Amino acid sequence: MVVIVSPLTASIVKTTIGPTAALIPLALSIAPFFARQVEVVFLSLEPGKVEAARAFGATNWHIIKNVYFHESRSELVRVATVTLISLVGLTTMAGVVGAGGLGTTAIVTGYQRFEPDVMWVATGLILILILFIQLSGNWLARRL
Repeated sequence: MVVIVSPLTASIVKTTIGPTAALIPLALSIAPFFARQVEVVFLSLEPGKVEAARAFGATNWHIIKNVYFHESRSELVRVATVTLISLVGLTTMAGVVGAGGLGTTAIVTGYQRFEPDVMWVATGLILILILFIQLSGNWLARRL
């Protein structure tokens, strides 16, 4: 994705390398993933709840706000959690093209300079970040 959209990236941010340039392909790759997950959550809502809201005279806006979003809160948090974890993985891989961060540290400093301890620490920190996101998402989903 980074290579395919590099002409678009160059026209928007005037460069194809670095952290700023990595934002365009990251956004273009994660947005459809998140949208599809949200669609699945909304499609799994029982149709009877929407019909009941219509029977009570709810407007489309009230159905979206009070039925779809209210009934799907915890699942939307779970979807956002999976998306954030995917985004961490994508940003780590974007480090290979100069986006910076722990991915660059693990690859450039650790692997390419033959310093395995740096590679393992960076990888461990990435895993701890993913674990924190997962635990936080699970906690918030249970609360909702």
